Amino acid sequence: MIKKHDASSIAKWFLNHNREVMARGDAELISNLKLQKLLYYAQGVFLAANDEPLFANKILAWKHGPVVRSVYLEYSSNGSDGIAFDDDFSDDFTSEENNLLEQVYSAFGQFSAWKLREMTHEEEPWLSTKTNHEISVDLIKDYFKREYWLEG
Repeated sequence: MIKKHDASSIAKWFLNHNREVMARGDAELISNLKLQKLLYYAQGVFLAANDEPLFANKILAWKHGPVVRSVYLEYSSNGSDGIAFDDDFSDDFTSEENNLLEQVYSAFGQFSAWKLREMTHEEEPWLSTKTNHEISVDLIKDYFKREYWLEG
C-alpha cells in the first residue's frame, strides 16, 4: 500500500521541483492555474499506474478546469501571478512517486497554464462532470488508463 499524500504536499513538490529547474534557467514560476492542472495530471497518471490515488483530496470541475479547492485557496493570493516558493521542502516521497512526479512535470510542465486549461477542457473527466462537482476518481483512472498510460 502506497501511502497517500495531501494534495498540498504534492503541490509543494511541484513548486520545489520547479524552483530547482528555474535555478538552471529552464523554467518560469508556476501559477495557481497551472499548479491545479499539474495536480490533476499527477493524480491521473498515478491512478493509471497504481490503481489508487496519489492524494485523497477531491478534484472539482471548475470553470477553468480541474481544481483541488484547498490548494487553490492556499495560493489564491497570488492571483494569476507565478508562485514564488521559498519554503523549506522535506521530501518524504518514495522513489516511485518522485519518478512519476518528475515524468508528469516533464510531460505537462512544459505547457502554459492556459494550454493545460484547454487540454483539460477537451478531456472526458472534466467534460462529463457538472461544474463545481467532484470529478470521480474512477472516471479519472479509467480515462488515464485508456489515454495516457502505456504499460510495458
